[in-house]
Amino acid sequence: MERTQHIHEGRNIKRFREMLGMKQEALAFELGEDWTQKKVSQLEAKEKIETDILEQVAKILKVPAEAIQNFDVDQAVNIISNTFNDQSNGYNYYPNFHFNPVDKMIELYERMLQQQKEMIDKLEKLLSSKN
Repeated sequence: MERTQHIHEGRNIKRFREMLGMKQEALAFELGEDWTQKKVSQLEAKEKIETDILEQVAKILKVPAEAIQNFDVDQAVNIISNTFNDQSNGYNYYPNFHFNPVDKMIELYERMLQQQKEMIDKLEKLLSSKN
């Protein structure tokens, strides 16, 4: 029995936003003056997101729009649970990654730091323009 893929794009936006440590208010600020925290919350509740908004959010989060459209938690959990299995025969099992997980974590951390720096710069500009 084949399982149909069920992707909730709004939840995926929320996941990526939270992984990057970005608040809904910050995403709303980046999206423009039409946006509020409440509107971002409503966006994250939507199963399917309009293409132009999805691409705008993806650009802000610095992830490909396809990542938001295709990320499936169930599939990711299934892959992880099938990759890391119990080796009760006494042999050590080392998963064969096609990427270095430490490098990916460093890359994500550096991207988070860069986004925080950009956000601080924007907030400083905003504050200085109000004075």
